[in-house]
Amino acid sequence: MENNTVRKSKMNLDDLIRLREPKEIVPFPISTEELCERYEKLYTSAVNDVLREFCLVDQALPPEIHPLRDEMKVCGIAYTIRSSKDPLITGEMDTRAKMLDNMPRNCICVWDTGGETEAAHWGEIMTAASIARGARGAVVDGGLRDTMQVLAQKFSVFHKYRTSNGTLSRCRITAYNVPVKIGKVLVYPGDIVFGDIDGVVIIPRNIAYDVLIRAEEIKQGEVSIRGWVESGMSAKEVVDKGGYF
Repeated sequence: MENNTVRKSKMNLDDLIRLREPKEIVPFPISTEELCERYEKLYTSAVNDVLREFCLVDQALPPEIHPLRDEMKVCGIAYTIRSSKDPLITGEMDTRAKMLDNMPRNCICVWDTGGETEAAHWGEIMTAASIARGARGAVVDGGLRDTMQVLAQKFSVFHKYRTSNGTLSRCRITAYNVPVKIGKVLVYPGDIVFGDIDGVVIIPRNIAYDVLIRAEEIKQGEVSIRGWVESGMSAKEVVDKGGYF
């Protein structure tokens, strides 16, 4: 008698799981503080160009995410936060407290808001709590409030918009220190986050030191290229010497 049972093949997701799940936090060959300070002497355009050399062309967060002040520049280790629209409030303060108490030194809080567009996800007290725990900055794919009080604390914040609306009754934190996706960029806990006036780039942790070394070379090389241009060389002569525009 013919077996009418439909056999379902097991879906092979092992490779996708390895790609998407949290990565091992490997140490850098230099201290985290030195790595961050050296990145902060660079600029995101040079780092983005290096990432292209590594065949990574989608590491910039959406251009709507911009610094609170143009002069803000910051580098740190990604500490991710994920939230979603939710009118319920019970338990939210406990979750926020746990998130803050687990915050590591030298981190940048990277907040994936799940597309919520009405609330301010960052403000004065969140800034003060982050500074007390040794954080270096925040990157929020959403809103900011208490702007003057945040500015007074001299803490680098990148955000999309400003509003006086709080988050309670609008959204809730659903997870933290997990992979998040903002725009086209997957951000893993432990990745390098670097932001300046031109936006924010995410450097995968496993190549962060190599990208730093190469970006420092590019910065020095561009000093030479600018000198060639200012000396009156033609564009072709600059290109023939290895320069670019």
